[in-house]
Amino acid sequence: MTSAQCAGVVVTVLATLVTACGPKPLDLSDPAAPGRTLVVLLPDADGSVGRVNVANQSGSIDLDAARESTQAMVNRPPSPVSTLSEREVNRIFGDALSALPPAPRYYVLFFRFESDQLTDDSRALVVDIQEAVKSRSMPEIAVVGHTDTMGTPRANFELGLKRAASVRNLLTQAGLDGSTIEVRSLGEADLVIKTPDETPEPRNRRVEVTLR
Repeated sequence: MTSAQCAGVVVTVLATLVTACGPKPLDLSDPAAPGRTLVVLLPDADGSVGRVNVANQSGSIDLDAARESTQAMVNRPPSPVSTLSEREVNRIFGDALSALPPAPRYYVLFFRFESDQLTDDSRALVVDIQEAVKSRSMPEIAVVGHTDTMGTPRANFELGLKRAASVRNLLTQAGLDGSTIEVRSLGEADLVIKTPDETPEPRNRRVEVTLR
């Protein structure tokens, strides 16, 4: 059994589990040999690496660096961690990795105080989002508006929705299909920086864009 935490891509080569014969020495020339499951932790597209715990009835081990691997076997603890080369990863998993859809991409755009106008830095980032969307054949985009705690919750819900809609408009003006863009608001309900009521906080005045 494996359990993943944080970011990272976990790839495995699964083999039919057998218990009639004793364990064999580890051999990456045949990662799908009977009785073995090879687990490798790969970085996300942005280079970030999470953590995965590989466990069975005989023991467990953690993987927390790029291309770290272990082999889980019947009636034996997972093998000691080893790091595969990029060449080994491509040899074993190349076909499976090439068939994966592009990883989701996340963007955060920030807004001026009590406004649906982007900051200058965030307006420049819109161009990157537009280009990333155009590179995908069937993009799905979620745009979620947020606010700080200035004002009432109802007013902030409306402001968050207005901010999300303004980002959608910027994307559609670049020729993107508006039907692929989901727009919603969380208002002040999901603060990045926890503050008391009636507290201005620039990092909470944002729109989060997820591209799949």
